Amino acid sequence: MELKCIAIDDEPLALEVIKKHIADFPQLKLLHTFEDAISAAEYLRNNTIDLLFIDIDMPDITGIELVRSLKEKPMVIFTTAHKNFAYEGFELEALDYLLKPIDLKRFSAGVNKAIDYAKYKATGQSEMDGSLYVHSEYRMIKIELKEIEYIESMQDYIKIYLSNIEKPVLTLMSLKGVLEKLPQAEFARIHRSYAVAIKKIKSIHNHKAKLKTIELPIGNNYSDFIQSWSK
Repeated sequence: MELKCIAIDDEPLALEVIKKHIADFPQLKLLHTFEDAISAAEYLRNNTIDLLFIDIDMPDITGIELVRSLKEKPMVIFTTAHKNFAYEGFELEALDYLLKPIDLKRFSAGVNKAIDYAKYKATGQSEMDGSLYVHSEYRMIKIELKEIEYIESMQDYIKIYLSNIEKPVLTLMSLKGVLEKLPQAEFARIHRSYAVAIKKIKSIHNHKAKLKTIELPIGNNYSDFIQSWSK
């Protein structure tokens, strides 16, 4: 798989570093580089790319403003010299953020994420590689389906609890929305606020599903699940 990309940075030295790193990946085809956002925006209005490397802090318009203006958004990897990057970038669903100076190892992690996500989008189904992609903590995160214990609804957000990490993954998505991305045979909604990985249920008693570390209520509207699980 070849990804067409461009790089935008008003600092020539930073742009040279990105160009050098891109050259190490045969999967990337660098079409153009830009030192000003205005010229880059004009190019993007007339050309289709797969991946965009773009600096957040630029004098004409910021990288965030440029990406927000695009009707057709490619995968985006922001670069920045500041550890505390703008929160507004979250809504743009950036693939990753790279802190300058960008070393090859960190750059490689971002590129591999782009390659994996491009393959994922091409299949259109989580079941194809047993994974789910969500945006959390300002970047794209790949979650292995086998690690999901349960999912909790938090109004506009959900928390995905995993068996391999203590801290749940928080992402802007509805419970209904995430279930549409998951295999129906492996995950089920048991309450207006909870969905579970069916294989992770140890037992069901008194309208409660017992998992490894928690008991979750089963709502009255989901009582049919109790009978289907016990079969």
